[in-house]
Amino acid sequence: MTAQVAKDHEQARRPVRRAGLLVALTAALALLCCGGSVSAFFLGDLGQPNPNAELAALFGCGEGGPVDADGELPRINRLSETQMRNAAIIINVGADLGVPPRGWVIAIATALQESVLKNLPHLGKRNDHDSVGLFQQRPSQGWGSVRQIQDPVYAATQFYKRLLRVNGWEDRPLTEVAQAVQRSAFPDAYAKHEALASQIVNLLADGAARAVEVSGRLRCAAPGEIAASGWTAPVKSAVGSGFRTNSRPGHDGVDLSAGRYTPIRAASSGIVTHIECDNDSSPPYRCDRDGSPSTPGCGWYAEITHADNVITRYCHMVVRPSVKEGQSVAAGQVIGQVGTSGHSSGPHLHFEVHLHGDRSATGAVDPVDFMRERGAALGPQEA
Repeated sequence: MTAQVAKDHEQARRPVRRAGLLVALTAALALLCCGGSVSAFFLGDLGQPNPNAELAALFGCGEGGPVDADGELPRINRLSETQMRNAAIIINVGADLGVPPRGWVIAIATALQESVLKNLPHLGKRNDHDSVGLFQQRPSQGWGSVRQIQDPVYAATQFYKRLLRVNGWEDRPLTEVAQAVQRSAFPDAYAKHEALASQIVNLLADGAARAVEVSGRLRCAAPGEIAASGWTAPVKSAVGSGFRTNSRPGHDGVDLSAGRYTPIRAASSGIVTHIECDNDSSPPYRCDRDGSPSTPGCGWYAEITHADNVITRYCHMVVRPSVKEGQSVAAGQVIGQVGTSGHSSGPHLHFEVHLHGDRSATGAVDPVDFMRERGAALGPQEA
């Protein structure tokens, strides 16, 4: 390692040694107040997955900063100690360079796709040209020498420098930004790692994937803001009827009490995969008019498929959605307006989240929990 790289490495680690203690103390205090065990947060043996490690991700929105990349690290999703340490280095370099947490998520998702967070050497005939390191950067394309690129701090620094030159990178879909930096032959592959990358950032940086940066400081994303995870609430309003309540066990989403014509925004970037006037009635019901409690169906609705095969559904729009099937949308992009078409007693947005690409009731999960975990909390529950 050259003297300059060693210096850069040390500078990248300096702020996180202090922050790591704060992260641990924050989590420990939170566990104490909630009746948990302080020791549950810490890992006694890095070789063994700790089932309680993800508790750390439940607290904070990045205020505590990243953990010490040289210290004890929690584990997630069967990633090894080395992989987690490489992820910590990527986060720390981004923090040292002043890159907001959205950049950390993009960088880790990119490294997951390129190397599975392993600092790969030249792989001979199996290698993609002359690519090496965490990001499979190529000496022949000006990323640096082989020795430089195989230093994780140097490689992460170069990634972030090019990321910051991508116009509008913070507001664009992860796959577009990663491709603009990497110029991969498989540009759509990065998106599938966004969810895991967000989990890693939350675990290693005090929930920073749930944060937004304002005036150089991190705080939890407010309704209408896009969190570093790439998610945002579709409307800014309270939750009316909840998910599968005792009185409505077949209610596979939540009702957000927004007024007529309120813009509905895509909860995250993705592809519009379904638009329909749900008119399961005889004679057929027209969706361009108000529905009623006796009218069946969702009325005008749209579905968006996101990274990791997550589907979001938006029901009861006042008119046909303003997007088309097959269209790419960005997080926060307006896709329609709140109405009361279909099975509805008044204007509101019925919002659903489905996992594993399953559009049926079997794939539905509670949107309140799902969105809260991604820093895009829905409004408070109405009394």
